[in-house]
Amino acid sequence: MPLARETEMTPEETDAFLGENETGVLSLAEDDDPYAAPVSYGYDPEKRSFYFRLVSTPESEKRRFLKASTSARFVVYGDDATGAEEEYRSVVAAGTLSEIDPAELSVEQIEQYGDAKRPLFEIWGEPKESLDIRLYEFETTNVTGRRTTVDRDA
Repeated sequence: MPLARETEMTPEETDAFLGENETGVLSLAEDDDPYAAPVSYGYDPEKRSFYFRLVSTPESEKRRFLKASTSARFVVYGDDATGAEEEYRSVVAAGTLSEIDPAELSVEQIEQYGDAKRPLFEIWGEPKESLDIRLYEFETTNVTGRRTTVDRDA
């Protein structure tokens, strides 16, 4: 029977993991109606803030959930298998998502958006002109990382 060990990641390990990855799942809610979508991100370990370039269409469900200041959760996860051992890591961040006016971007914010991959326009069924691209900062109130190691030979 496999043996699993679960440990909390240190803030430094969590920041390193977030710096190695580029996509996660953003979760929003309106009353009892949840919404989640995979997104790419930039990350500032000093502020522990995420930066998103979100694409939507006028009638999209995503746009309905994006309000002026939205409480949200963001999850980044990954796995690594080496021999009989498998390691699963995940980070869950809670905080507030706020739209950023491009005219008010700081140099630091521009650098973070540069780290976030651009959305792939090819995946949208709408013409580029119909797409609405907005910039958001996700200021976190809590960031926790967890590592689970599974030894298949134990």
